[in-house]
Amino acid sequence: MPTLRYNSNMTVEIKGQYEGDLRVKLTHGPSQSIIETDAPADNQGKGVRFSPTDLLVAALGSCMMTIMGIVAKRDNIKLEGASFRAEKHMIENPRRIGKIVLEICMPAGLTDEQKKKLEKVAHTCPVHQSLHPDIVQSIKFIYP
Repeated sequence: MPTLRYNSNMTVEIKGQYEGDLRVKLTHGPSQSIIETDAPADNQGKGVRFSPTDLLVAALGSCMMTIMGIVAKRDNIKLEGASFRAEKHMIENPRRIGKIVLEICMPAGLTDEQKKKLEKVAHTCPVHQSLHPDIVQSIKFIYP
């Protein structure tokens, strides 16, 4: 197995504090931005905030769009108006995400070459590369 080299310039501290009633407050070190999580309604929570597994699915969509945005900015491709819709499907024993359905709605006016380039780089995003291979990923790009 190859030795992993960690880049200390890419280290981000995130702090979490249990607030009680199945809620956790998360603080992003560099920006001090705060989000709170709640356990989902089907797992003893109130379901009034993102659950940790919701955040993972949202992170996948956001990461794919961010990587496409980086390439779009670099190559002067109009990506504004792109959006995504995601579904998280849980399974049991052990309880975990079993499937992610992600529909990425792309803006009009992209050439076939641009579409191919953006779809390819989306699949290289760090979250996509970090997900366990047992999670079924159904990713679809939708064009007008």
